[in-house]
Amino acid sequence: MTCSKTLVLGIESSCDETAAALVTGDRRILAQAIASQEEAHAPYGGVVPEIAARAHSERLAPMIAQVLREANVSLAECDAIAATAGPGLIGGVIVGLVTAKALAMASDKPLLAINHLEGHALSPRLSDPTLDFPYALLLVSGGHCQILLVEGVGRYRRLATTIDDALGEAFDKTAKILGLGYPGGPAVERLARTGDPRAVPLPRPLLGSKEPHFSFAGLKSAVLRAHESGRHSPADIAASFQRAAIECLVDRLGMAFREIGPVQALVAAGGVAANGAIRASLEDFAGARSLRFVAPPLALCTDNAAMIAWAGIERMGLGASDPLDIAARPRWPLDPAAEPARGAGVKA
Repeated sequence: MTCSKTLVLGIESSCDETAAALVTGDRRILAQAIASQEEAHAPYGGVVPEIAARAHSERLAPMIAQVLREANVSLAECDAIAATAGPGLIGGVIVGLVTAKALAMASDKPLLAINHLEGHALSPRLSDPTLDFPYALLLVSGGHCQILLVEGVGRYRRLATTIDDALGEAFDKTAKILGLGYPGGPAVERLARTGDPRAVPLPRPLLGSKEPHFSFAGLKSAVLRAHESGRHSPADIAASFQRAAIECLVDRLGMAFREIGPVQALVAAGGVAANGAIRASLEDFAGARSLRFVAPPLALCTDNAAMIAWAGIERMGLGASDPLDIAARPRWPLDPAAEPARGAGVKA
């Protein structure tokens, strides 16, 4: 049980957003700051790990000072320091985790080393106090595409994962193919609104397969072929790609739900969950099964420190803390006991 007066400083640096936030046990975000690196990575069409880590090291300390100042609290008033300890780009993860360790040591506060995926998995509970366990979670981001049964804090059963690319990666690669720049997901969604989603015949990988796993590599390759053919407009390709991706998500969810018992809700989290068309389709899916559909506000879908602080608060409610010598982890599955999916390798 968390105390409403609990105050946690959260730090996020797993990819290309540097973030800090102060969150209370009664779900108030006292202050938060996020610095995007879009301009630095745009010339390369994707995230360059070395550039990302350098930006985190330059921005994080001033950002932490900023949120403390905005909330009018001191580090001594915080009950714990929570930071992403993985998975993610290891250079960036190390920057955030080492910063948190230093602050925890200097202030004699507990350290909470948070799984970035757990931050996403629990983020809907930060914005919706009525969301109880268990719930089904579709976690879709640039690096992950999974369906999980969330039974409680630290209790996750993975039902499906991608056997190759994550959906967010496919969105970014589609944007790069179409010359839309970085970040790709929002750009593809905007362009798709002006196109015909039935104009380009694209595959639906694993559609109808008895295993609930995802595959988006073939869809991404088909987008490249459609673009190189010169027969289709970028808007039609974007719309057709998005429609194919949504149909894959809904089909795979339907298969996974055969293994899911009674749940409180269908929850979507992760950066791709900010896509309006995907949200609408998932809401229809949930409604057809008489389930609530829950998704965090858009600001909590993408990488942010408020979700890391909240995951820390949830874990503190179980009496958890971590030693100062805990290591950063580039890979960290939420369900280590899950059977490896065929072809998934380290992405499982």
